[in-house]
Amino acid sequence: MSGDVHVRFWERLGVRFPRATRPALAFEREEDARRVLAVLSKRFEKYGLRLHPEKTRLVDFRSPPRAGGGGSQRERSFGLLGFTHYWGRSRKGHWVVQRKTAKDRFTRALREIGRWCRAHRHWPVAAQQAALHRKLMGHYAYYGITGNGRALARFLYEVRRLWRKWLNRRSWHARMTWDKFVRLATRYPLPLPRVVHSVFRHTATP
Repeated sequence: MSGDVHVRFWERLGVRFPRATRPALAFEREEDARRVLAVLSKRFEKYGLRLHPEKTRLVDFRSPPRAGGGGSQRERSFGLLGFTHYWGRSRKGHWVVQRKTAKDRFTRALREIGRWCRAHRHWPVAAQQAALHRKLMGHYAYYGITGNGRALARFLYEVRRLWRKWLNRRSWHARMTWDKFVRLATRYPLPLPRVVHSVFRHTATP
């Protein structure tokens, strides 16, 4: 990029700029990124939009070889749409951009599951299993992307732990030991993690 910075937005019938758009702009040179950031807010104001002051920032997201070892991996990561984007090694040893469930989204989702299990702990077990099945499938439908399998597996483990915790509090007399819970979970299984959005799966075009 050279010369003046031109930032344009095109709005017409059928082409609208959503109010909650969260774009990620990538630049090869830091100076270009800073120049665009300097004029972006003014261009947004022209269309009645504004940048979120707490969610707009510059991130050094160069790959580790290009970054020359400067800064930590955490400093070179960023969050977007519920995922943490970071650099990691592929199976072949190449540096690639990877994504995992953002920590705050992970914690929030588990907190909601825990509240639900507590409020519905006296439901029949089959009804609880059906509801948790739907909740997990919804979680997998969004966070089930290539490279996020570890976070999905941990989420399932934590959901099972919460389920057992609140089943254990249905009564002061019957205790839900892990052995008993394993037998129950075998009869009323929860769905295993699955990759819904794979970077290796391509849709054939006619």
